[in-house]
Amino acid sequence: MKPSLAALALLGLIAAAPASAQDIRIRFAHSLSTSEPAHAAAEFFARNVAARTNGRVQIQVFPGEQLGSGKEVNEMIRQGANVMNITDPGYLSDFVPDIGVLNGPYLVRTPAEYNKLLASDWYKGIEKRLEQAGFRLIMANGFFGQRHLIADKPVRTPADMAGMTVRVPPNTMWIETFKAMGARPTTVQWSEVYNALQQNVVAGAEAPLGSLWGAKLHEVRKVISTTGHFTAFVTWPINAGYFNKLPADVQKVLLEEGQKAGAEMTRLTLALNDDYMAKFKAAGVSFVEVDNAAFQRATAPVYKAFPKWTPGLHDTVMSQLK
Repeated sequence: MKPSLAALALLGLIAAAPASAQDIRIRFAHSLSTSEPAHAAAEFFARNVAARTNGRVQIQVFPGEQLGSGKEVNEMIRQGANVMNITDPGYLSDFVPDIGVLNGPYLVRTPAEYNKLLASDWYKGIEKRLEQAGFRLIMANGFFGQRHLIADKPVRTPADMAGMTVRVPPNTMWIETFKAMGARPTTVQWSEVYNALQQNVVAGAEAPLGSLWGAKLHEVRKVISTTGHFTAFVTWPINAGYFNKLPADVQKVLLEEGQKAGAEMTRLTLALNDDYMAKFKAAGVSFVEVDNAAFQRATAPVYKAFPKWTPGLHDTVMSQLK
């Protein structure tokens, strides 16, 4: 049974007292399976940090929502717990709305384009606002993969998705995007998505190939439509106050190794894409090419659905890619 959010927060706040220079322990949570590139990158990070600090800093990775849902862990971090999380701009938009644009449909196509955004003055301003909200990003450049739809039928155009119940996380960007596609988005925690599909609570779900495979969704759905609606990247936040109390040399190691781990996650995600496709096909899953231009047109109005965003935000972000 998972511990309650209140209990975890209390434990986290106790553990978040000024860290001893001799004994620093950080819990690293995520909702994914251990077979995914994101988990491998987290373990890569933990090993490298331990090696560079001669074991002074120990990072323990907790996969599969062991410490709670992504939203719960982000709230723990905001409250001061010495916890990291694999999350994304959509979830962090609960605290700094403008960062949510980075999770928008068909915003970028490649990691290189996304890295260009991360190097911009606009993004540096976003990072400052995140710190004011209580979050320091240890990593922001991890490519999670293009997100596709797995369902019980082919989807080639938005018309094919009309009225389809699709599992989405409890996040406004996903909800608005799938509404624009014509679907009926239904919020379900990732740990419950297999059962939701098996019991026909939802007809489809969406995620990068690694996550679809890791959750074994091919056992309950046999068609993947390559919508590529989000080119997804993840971030690793930690509480800003806790981070600022760490010794300067430890801060430096965390940030440098976080950047390296993001590059490693990107490398793994790209390298394993064809392998995942082969595994799915061997398991009887068929892949369907879609009219991406039609989906891009259908989802364009999503960028006008966020009244808390700075006016002209989408245009500002797109100008950074020129």
